[in-house]
Amino acid sequence: MELKDYMKLPYTRMIQEINEEDKHYYYGKILELDGCQSTGETIEELYESLNEAMEGYIEIKLEQGYDIPLPIKENDFSGKFVIRLPKSLHQRLALEAQKEGISLNQYALYKLAK
Repeated sequence: MELKDYMKLPYTRMIQEINEEDKHYYYGKILELDGCQSTGETIEELYESLNEAMEGYIEIKLEQGYDIPLPIKENDFSGKFVIRLPKSLHQRLALEAQKEGISLNQYALYKLAK
């Protein structure tokens, strides 16, 4: 694939509004492209500079012969993962879920979504 092909792909952009003491700006990064990030004073400026950063990132990777990650698709995920917990934490969460009258799965989802 060529640079223009990669630039058309639906990469995941994470945008964050930053308010510091006397500064206000937007920060963005391309989640699949490690280190590909930029800032802008407006959303429009951020998108423009983020696209420039992405173009430069991909261009360098292509020149150096590195693989370029493709965008992650939502259907690449099942919505399920397994996590190991200390028995004491498992017990506490199960008791809290029971107290709320919901399943442990629902309670864990509620806690993770906070």
